Amino acid sequence: MTLSKLLPLGIAIAALAPALATARGVTPYLPLHLAPEIERDIERALILADKPALARPFAAAMVLDALPGACRRDAALCKRVKRYLQRYMPDLAITHLGIEGGTTGEHAHAVPNRHGLDSESAWAFSATGHFRPSDHLLISAGAVGDDTNVTPTGSMLSLGFEYAQLDVGFRDHWLSPFSDSATLLSTNAATLPSITLSNYAPIGRLGFQYELFLAEMEYSDRIAYQGGYTAGEPRLGGIRLAIEPGGGWSLSANRVVQFGGGERGGRSAGDFFDALFKPHDYDNTSDSWSSDEEFGNQTAAWTSRMLIPGRVPFAVYFEYAGEDTSYSGNYRLGNVAFSAGIDFPLLWNAFDFTYEFSEWQNGWYVHSIYGDGLTNEGHGIGHWFGDARYSGDAVGGQSHMARLGWRARYGGSAQLRYRTLSNEDYSGLGYSRAQELALRYSHPWRSLVFGGEATVGRDVFGDTYSRLAAFARFGAELDGGLGSNADDVDDETVDYFIDLGGSASRVRVELAATRDDKYVTNTTYAPHVGVGARRVVSEHSDLGARIEFDRIEDELLIAVRALDYRYRFNRHAAMTAFAGAARYNVATPAFGYYLGMGAQWRNVLPSMDLNFDVRYGDKLARDKLLSSDPGSDVRPDMFFDVMGATLYFSYRW
Repeated sequence: MTLSKLLPLGIAIAALAPALATARGVTPYLPLHLAPEIERDIERALILADKPALARPFAAAMVLDALPGACRRDAALCKRVKRYLQRYMPDLAITHLGIEGGTTGEHAHAVPNRHGLDSESAWAFSATGHFRPSDHLLISAGAVGDDTNVTPTGSMLSLGFEYAQLDVGFRDHWLSPFSDSATLLSTNAATLPSITLSNYAPIGRLGFQYELFLAEMEYSDRIAYQGGYTAGEPRLGGIRLAIEPGGGWSLSANRVVQFGGGERGGRSAGDFFDALFKPHDYDNTSDSWSSDEEFGNQTAAWTSRMLIPGRVPFAVYFEYAGEDTSYSGNYRLGNVAFSAGIDFPLLWNAFDFTYEFSEWQNGWYVHSIYGDGLTNEGHGIGHWFGDARYSGDAVGGQSHMARLGWRARYGGSAQLRYRTLSNEDYSGLGYSRAQELALRYSHPWRSLVFGGEATVGRDVFGDTYSRLAAFARFGAELDGGLGSNADDVDDETVDYFIDLGGSASRVRVELAATRDDKYVTNTTYAPHVGVGARRVVSEHSDLGARIEFDRIEDELLIAVRALDYRYRFNRHAAMTAFAGAARYNVATPAFGYYLGMGAQWRNVLPSMDLNFDVRYGDKLARDKLLSSDPGSDVRPDMFFDVMGATLYFSYRW
């Protein structure tokens, strides 16, 4: 693997280690979709600790730092996670060991997020351990495998300190706040070998975090070049930049670029960073820029996570991703995939609940240069929808996941999960709606966890499948019973509200690039409905999230305020500003950025506020995919700018 350009950085970090005696050393990473019981406990603990994590795998040191906040809300949960983290403290330790045996029905099925596992595998295993010669050097060993393939997942050399940890080896990457899917990069396929530089401790008042990696993909002989094909191993490079300024909110920008391979190699570091930060100019074809000169295949995403405390705490999170750029500039994303989720870590003391939704336009995971697309060993490296269609069919679609967890007082736990997926019908390939139901039960015994999982479903090709598996895992402390301090939580810093009022909107439509194909609609008046929550973050400021519903030109507009900010001047006057994404339900859904600002007269009536907002949906875009769409000879997509104002009451409780 040609990753040597980053090795001098690792040597420099190692040379600095003696001077960093006062700095914290490297940290091991926790399992990712290998030990679901303790992983779910850790996710819940981070929400209760007001830690809005945006990526995985979680660093053990980061979870340990956040744990005191969770202990104030759920002592039993805190005890389980703290006991589990103790396995990572010794300098020499086996931290995870799991085995699984299963039987399947007539048809095979790709198991989402399981490092390339297929349902017909009769057995699977996973293991990790580490040796720490010094605070600034960690040698990890691990593997994930089944009866068809073994990958040394978790095997890596780590050196550095809290603000710059270099990992060389088979490190997982999960660039998303979602637990069941990650559009850009996930554990759906086998782990890629990579070099990664990142920090696990936030930097500065804004809580800055970064992750930069370079990986090698599997061999492909379908890389287009000079009118034919070349063969080799494409590279996969990426970057994640995030801030966590406080108030339970975090935001990140992620980008992944597939490039090189065979005769398309020889790119410089400058070319890579140009394509990473200026894809519109350096990573797309044009009249003067041929496909052979095109740098590669890129995807990007904005992600946000907001934590709402209170007696019933929850996390709400979003991902706005693009397979390409759109219209003009480098920050409008084209061929959008939009995801939204909500996670309740503590319901009625013994339950937890998660719901996650994704919708994507055409174009994902396929490319004109890379015939095998964004895959590794036959599985998509991003969202599991990449495995739920015919090869090469870049069709849009929609998926949902709902998960209910239950914990017994005697220590056992159960989880019921439902997934469904539907592809759009414009491809003409006759897809069915996929549905899956899974039930897992786990029970602790000393340092082991035993259990079983039953899965039944039907895939997009109309085939039914099933899998029955039994497992045993070492390293997941599940005992500890129940415990919640919800009665001691002050709910006065949290508002939940519903909006009711009216909207006035117009749409500027661009069917093509010519002036004759642009027009503005008449003003549409319609009811306006919204629902959201916010939390106090300072003496005058609040942060929250909201979803809004309007009808414009007889079509539904759904807008999400991923960031909903309010500044309170006094008891009555406030101003607001918001940003997020909007979905306009025309012939096929159009997506784009959504932003605006407004004024609020608080306490007009008890528990009621009066609001006036102006808002703008920027270049909501969809490709021309239907026979009824106007010609695509000049421009393959169409754009909708939504301009409007809303007047509404908010009832809060």
